[in-house]
Amino acid sequence: MRKGIHHHKVGESVDAYLLIKTGKKGIASNGKPFLNLQLTDKTGELEAKLWGISSEDEATFVSGSIVHIQGEVQDFRGMRQLKIKTIRPTTGMDQVKPDDFLPSAPRNKDEMLEEVTQYIFDMKNAKIQRLTRHLFKKHQKEFAVSPAATKNHHEFVSGLLYHVVSMLQLSKNIASLYPTLDTDLLYAGVILHDMAKVRELSGPMGTQYTTPGKLIGHISMMVTEIDEAAKELAIEGEEVLVLQHMVLSHHSKGEWGSPKPPLIREAEMLHMIDNIDAKMNMMDRVLDRVIPGEFSERAFALENRSFYKPTFHEPPIDL
Repeated sequence: MRKGIHHHKVGESVDAYLLIKTGKKGIASNGKPFLNLQLTDKTGELEAKLWGISSEDEATFVSGSIVHIQGEVQDFRGMRQLKIKTIRPTTGMDQVKPDDFLPSAPRNKDEMLEEVTQYIFDMKNAKIQRLTRHLFKKHQKEFAVSPAATKNHHEFVSGLLYHVVSMLQLSKNIASLYPTLDTDLLYAGVILHDMAKVRELSGPMGTQYTTPGKLIGHISMMVTEIDEAAKELAIEGEEVLVLQHMVLSHHSKGEWGSPKPPLIREAEMLHMIDNIDAKMNMMDRVLDRVIPGEFSERAFALENRSFYKPTFHEPPIDL
């Protein structure tokens, strides 16, 4: 059985079918065009460059297409990169399809949807519950399969839903230690904070930012949707305003995309829980292929740090 692309180490050969997640044209220093490819399979993704391309190559090796590649994993500035030796498009004879190559959440999406529904059902504040249920039902189909980002964390099928479920579990445990937290507000903030990413991002296949995503962004989109939902449901009161604040402030700082900093307890906690889950997802993945006693490749999204795996590290035990 061939191991997935995520587990190939520097110096190892690759002979595999891979999905082109994204393919972008660039111009090299010698003036010749090249393609920057993000290649993926069920385990993860790897960057590669296809040099000296023709117009035919540019039309062939596009986002969403499956290719057969032979090459070698190399180190490029502390990051793994695939050096392509041969590449060809697949045909019907290869018997492969895109769904076979898309990484997905480690949990069943229907089970996760049911878990989110239960958190909504348990809310005591009728206004917060109705608003959250309305928006969840409105976007449920896309929410179930959408990635949480184009890169860095939870960038896989059902990644957004998995991120939210993990944050809800964190919220429940943290709230048991700090009873001053309003769990209805915190849970609603978790469920709604990134929900507009179903509009900001193009979907799980070849995920890119949409035009509204680039021009408006998921934070502003969601604040507007909360206002529209409140009017549609004839809901008035401070709950609407505070829910909007939860979404507006969940990135915490202006330079991180938040128009307002957290100004209530639940908003501060939402930001911290969001940060915990995103960073743990990134660290788990970068350390997954590291042998105990060695350092990982540099993680750009984590201040370009290289993480160490202690020699006494033991893998989780399946009970």
